[in-house]
Amino acid sequence: MAEPLTGAQILCRALLDEGVDLLFGYPGGAIMPFYHALPEYPGLRHVLVRHEQAAAHAADGYARASGRPGVCVATSGPGATNLVTGIATAHMDNTPLVAITGQVPRAMIGRDAFQETDIIGITQPITKHSRLVEDVAELADAVHEVFAVAREGRPGPVVLDVPKDVQSQKHEYAGRPARGADDAREGLLGVPTPTAVVEAARLIARAERPLVMAGHGVILSGAYGELRELAERTGIPVISTLLGISGFPESHPLHLGMPGMHGEVHVNRAIQQADLIIGVGLRFDDRVTGNLAAFARGAKVIHIELDASEIGKNVPVAVGLVGDARAVLGLLLEAVPRRHCDDWRAEIESFVRPRVESFRGDLSPEGILEELEHETAGRCTVVSDVGQHQMWVAKLFRYQRPNTHITSGGLGTMGFAVPAAMGVALARPGEPVWAISGDGGFQMNMQEIATMVQEGIPVKMAIFNNGYLGMVRQWQQFFHGRRYSATPIWSPDYVRLAEAYGIAGYRVERADQVTGAVRAALAHDGPALVEFLIEQEANVFPMIPPGASLSEPIESEAVSV
Repeated sequence: MAEPLTGAQILCRALLDEGVDLLFGYPGGAIMPFYHALPEYPGLRHVLVRHEQAAAHAADGYARASGRPGVCVATSGPGATNLVTGIATAHMDNTPLVAITGQVPRAMIGRDAFQETDIIGITQPITKHSRLVEDVAELADAVHEVFAVAREGRPGPVVLDVPKDVQSQKHEYAGRPARGADDAREGLLGVPTPTAVVEAARLIARAERPLVMAGHGVILSGAYGELRELAERTGIPVISTLLGISGFPESHPLHLGMPGMHGEVHVNRAIQQADLIIGVGLRFDDRVTGNLAAFARGAKVIHIELDASEIGKNVPVAVGLVGDARAVLGLLLEAVPRRHCDDWRAEIESFVRPRVESFRGDLSPEGILEELEHETAGRCTVVSDVGQHQMWVAKLFRYQRPNTHITSGGLGTMGFAVPAAMGVALARPGEPVWAISGDGGFQMNMQEIATMVQEGIPVKMAIFNNGYLGMVRQWQQFFHGRRYSATPIWSPDYVRLAEAYGIAGYRVERADQVTGAVRAALAHDGPALVEFLIEQEANVFPMIPPGASLSEPIESEAVSV
């Protein structure tokens, strides 16, 4: 006979049976029975964050780095609502995330009880599935259900809301049911028709100016080898979107760079001149396409995408191939003949222009990232925040290994990098993990340094400090008459802040100090912080103005808008 357990104990046992060994959370009244039971299950390591938003971001980073669902825990009311930004971030970037929230006792639901919030209603638009557990007899099945939903098909976040009294009820737990169809990932994915594969192969064989645009789906499906083989078999150049970066080695001669709003001129010009675009696991979102009406007007589009609703949503397609990127690329490789694109590649090479950046003084983002890459030999994972530094990190660091660039793409969440890097570091022990932030984004979640210290998480933090909310200031410069409204931002003394937290801190003001600071941070046993005082009004170029096409870049401050 199965053992009778409290709901809180069942929750712990079910998490273990799902393979969970790490939780990020913050306790409170409605989730207290779970925290009471937690010490009985040493296989569940709990990381106490300093803010619930950080719990969601840390679980997100862990999931992206490990490929396993990340788990975060919060109490009802403000605890649960503080998770929302992190849940939305995971939703936009297709991260498998399980958010477990406490809820007021069932008898109090709907009575405006203390710390009562309808977290199910709040999160329905930003989750794959949200479930309120109304009886302890449902709890174990509910746990296994939400994990299956988070993982299967196109991954994403789920919410499991457990009332406090359900956590205290008793019921028998017989263990996880036999793994069935919900674990057979291949069986849940669509398969393109043979006719569609043949037609796609025909278009690839006949195209004179083809391109591959590789998105996040390449990383989610682990299609690194298949993508590289397709490129090498056909000679087709590969473009990586922001979330597709590190899905294709940047040292490869067929790699072009990043497209879109801050993509290089030659990349965007190649898109506009192409006669075929093979989109692999991407949404063709506005930051990639610019003005949709002017996007790649001469190109037919082959779109490989797991979610059929994405095909044709933003750009018309000639062939839609619904399915997992790795599996679909495998089918294409069986059908595509060998060819080369030497003339097209030479034409693209003629589009390349010298990089124009507005770096003044000798301490430039380019030099910082070049030194960081050199000192780590590229063997690190870079987690970036959102803003100007995010574009520099995406464009200037050369990623050679799969899934070593992690950032918030779809939602563009400032404050993401520091907590997400904690999750990445716990998923990849022994490998350097750098959280790179601007001075604005860093201050949103810098309290998590305390979590790093308490939990022994050796994240290395780099702050690109320019005294502004840099990307907003750049837009104000070009599109709002240089009225820098609410963008100058004061910072504390970061070296003294590091000292207050008991970690190593370094300030870099000149280029000749970069190497020593990076080496010292890497050598330090534990978290370390490096502040880089960069040019205040440095800009990211090129830049496509809002509403403009990829053919209309701003390339320098001299351009009048």
